Amino acid sequence: MPSDSTKQANSESNKPSKFTKLANSNAVAVVVLLLSIALVVFTAKMTKPNTQETSMTEIFGVKIHRNPPQAILTDLGVTSWNKWEGSPSKFPWTFKAKETMYFLEGKVKVYCDGHDGFFEIRAGDLVEFPKGMKVTWDIIEAVNKHYFLEK
Repeated sequence: MPSDSTKQANSESNKPSKFTKLANSNAVAVVVLLLSIALVVFTAKMTKPNTQETSMTEIFGVKIHRNPPQAILTDLGVTSWNKWEGSPSKFPWTFKAKETMYFLEGKVKVYCDGHDGFFEIRAGDLVEFPKGMKVTWDIIEAVNKHYFLEK
């Protein structure tokens, strides 16, 4: 018959050590962390990101709204404006009235008189040139745009 000390030793050997308890609790924490990361990654892949970032800026007095929301275009009546198309070319231009334009297609480098450098406008841009501005247009990709001249 086993002694009381042997029974106590056997029952203590069946108890998990502090190290085992710690290891098990860390393992659970790691599994929870990994599951959380997997959920975040899965959710990120399932939600469609906005690949067309919208922004507004002003360069040399020209206002540029990149990828404006459709509501703005609708409020302005863009689809009822005149249309203009241009092939790759380079030419000077003077805006005789304030002109607002919305680019459907194309890319243009714009050089403004009195300023160093250029900026680009492209498909998806809503752009406003002030009356009297003198520029050089360098059409890099064929342009298709709507435009409105302020009276």
